[in-house]
Order: sequence, then structure tokens, then C-alpha cells
Amino acid sequence: MAIELKVPEVGESITEVMIGTWKKGVGEQVVADESVVEIESDKATVELPAPSAGVISQILKQAGEQATVGEVIGYLDTVGAAGPPPAAPAASPSQAPQPQSVDVRRREGSTMIGSVQPAASGAGPVMPAAARVLGEAGVPPQSVAGSGPGGRVTKSDAMAAVAGSAQPVAPAPPATTPGSAAPPATAPALSGTTALAAEATAERAERAVLISPIRRRIAERLVEAQHEAALLTTFNEVDMSAVMAVRKKFKDSFSDRHGVKLGFMSFFVRAAVEALRAVPQVNAEFRDPHIVYRDYCDIGIAVGGGKGLVVPVLRNAEQMNFAEIEQAIGEFARRAAENKLKLEELQGGTFTISNGGVYGSMMSTPIINPPQSGILGLHAIQERPVAVDGQVVIRPMMYLALTYDHRLVDGREAVTFLKRVKDTIEDPTRLMLEC
Repeated sequence: MAIELKVPEVGESITEVMIGTWKKGVGEQVVADESVVEIESDKATVELPAPSAGVISQILKQAGEQATVGEVIGYLDTVGAAGPPPAAPAASPSQAPQPQSVDVRRREGSTMIGSVQPAASGAGPVMPAAARVLGEAGVPPQSVAGSGPGGRVTKSDAMAAVAGSAQPVAPAPPATTPGSAAPPATAPALSGTTALAAEATAERAERAVLISPIRRRIAERLVEAQHEAALLTTFNEVDMSAVMAVRKKFKDSFSDRHGVKLGFMSFFVRAAVEALRAVPQVNAEFRDPHIVYRDYCDIGIAVGGGKGLVVPVLRNAEQMNFAEIEQAIGEFARRAAENKLKLEELQGGTFTISNGGVYGSMMSTPIINPPQSGILGLHAIQERPVAVDGQVVIRPMMYLALTYDHRLVDGREAVTFLKRVKDTIEDPTRLMLEC
């Protein structure tokens, strides 16, 4: 029996998604609840599990194509079932699916390679990953025999073919007739020039990659923030000596007790909570004709994911201790790398912390995440000479940046907020005494 594979609900108000990577191809066995394909929305990437054990019999939507929620994108034949899957209804010429184009184009003419192509005579189709490899190398798909199920040309077949075609081939001598003149001595030079030109053309190849829904949404949100908010950034610097000393003293016992490392981010989350309590404007939202103040702190932590920057949210961070913060951030980072964050974990948030220092950033002006009114940027820790009690000493210093919406946060509030964070980090006993 053929079972329809449909695009699941991926979030409120989301009606269109992009098909991600098919983890199973046509003819491959799957077990119940095994991930079959990734579904990408503008918020997160979700996986479609197999409803039962069976064999993938047909794929209607290839990776990179758009689909709507509830649309059938493939068929699964249950184990032991006979007969082909039901044929898809005939589409009108205007609705006929177009073959997926490969993201390879060259300056010298445009070359587009379909996602499924016939291989060598008697062989099966060329898989998308194999077509991409062959297209980039300029190897005709028809010249490659497949070793996959049904004779499909796999990526490994394509890579082997490309490696074989890279062997240098000596140019054949021009044909001559009896009594004709010998070829001119400049022929080899011309042949070498042609090879160099071909090599230069290959080095200037271009790749057009379809924008993922998450990257498109990130772009829209950043442009929205620039256009609609009155953004301004203020800076300060913080001496990390005290926090580093506390971390060094307690990191072993902390790890043994809680099963997670004691990092710097938990100190900054707690410091931000104290600063948000002291300056509620930074935790507020401009919702014309009102300003909405919040008595809770849902702090977003910017982390790099497999599909781009994502900002999972620590709900009620004001109620979390150091261990809970570190455990939550570690779990967010792990699942972000695997594209397994839930949609609800990325929504909301009243304030954001972005740590560009892990990538080596010395100074930046972060952009707020609308409709929030502030974002705290952390940067790399570097030892620098500073004046302390009239003496020049070397201290581990970090630049802090607060970007805020000037429509509801004045300069005084912004500076007060950042100074509060600085004071709390330089004297972390404040976090215990709440003073």
C-alpha cells in the first residue's frame, strides 16, 4: 500500500516551506519514525518521520523546491505491498513541474543541469548531488555508469568519474596527407594557450545557491530593524579579572556537581537580568501608541546554527541559576548545530546577548532583533595595559556594546544599563547580594 508523505504543520502562520535534504532515496528501505526528509521554514528546520516501515517509491518534490503545508511530496510503499504508487494527477501545462536547476553557472555561457538526468545507456537516473559534482567538473552525466540501486548514478560515482577525467590527455596530432606541409611549430604553443584559457575559465566559475528560508527571514528581520527602529550603539569596557578568578576557582567543582562547564555567558546573563531590572526601558517594546514594559526577562542567546544564526530564548532567565543557564545554552548550541531547535524556542524574547568574541571580534555594533529594544554585544578578551590606582597594569579586558532603540531608550538609560553590567561583572559578588 502506498502512503502519502505530506508536508507537516511547522508553525503558526507558516504556509510555505522549502524541501531540504532527502535522507532516503527512491528504492531505499526505512523503518517507522525514521527521518525521511528535512523541511525548512523561515524559523527552523524540522524532519519528516516515516509513518511506517516501507520503501520510498516516489519523490515528487526535490531538495530546494517549494511546497505548501499539507502538500504530498512523496510516496512510501509499506513492506510487502505490491503495485506502484497511485499516479499523481495530470497537471496543466502552466502547472507542470519544472526540472530543478543546478546551482552552477559559468561566465562563458550558462550551464544548467537538471536534478535527475539519464545516465549511461541502460543505467538509472543521476542523483542531484552527483549532477552537481559532474556539472562543476564539466563531465557529461551520460558518460557515467551508476552503481546505486536501479543503476542510479551516486555522488561517489560522480567523484570517481571526475577523478578519472582529470588525467591529462595529449592532443592528437593533426591529420596530414602525403606531400602536405608539416604542421607549424607554433601549434603546441597554441594548444598550451588554449589549456591555460580553459583552466582560467574553470577557476572563475560561479555557483548560484538557493536562499534558504531561514537566511531569507534573517535578512528581512535585519532590514526591518534598520528601517523601523532608531538604532544607536554605546560602548564600554569591562575588566574580566574577577570573573576569570571565580571561574578558575570553582570550575572543577561546578562541573562535577552539575555536569556542565562554568562559562562566561552565565555571568553575563545574570548581569543582564540585574541591569534590565534597574533599567526596564531596555526590556520594553515600542508598540505604538504604547510602550509595553515587562516584569520578566526572556533573554535570547545568539548561536551559530547549521543553517545560519539563530536566537533561542531563555524563558524567565531571572529565575534561573548559573547551572540552569549553562545547561540550557549548551543544549541550544548542540541542537542548533544539528538543526533540531523547536520553533517555539526561537520565538519571543525581550532582550538578546550576542557573543562575537568567540569568533575573535574585537568591536561591533550589533543589530537588535525586532521588536526588542536592546542587544548586548560581547567581544574577545585581550590583555591590555590599563591604569589602576595610578599604576599601569595588564588586565584581561573586553569591550561591551549595547545597541538600543532610541525611540524609547534615552542615552542616559542606555549608559546606565551598560555601566550596571560592567559593575556586576567586575564585582560578581553583586550577583549573590543583589546590590
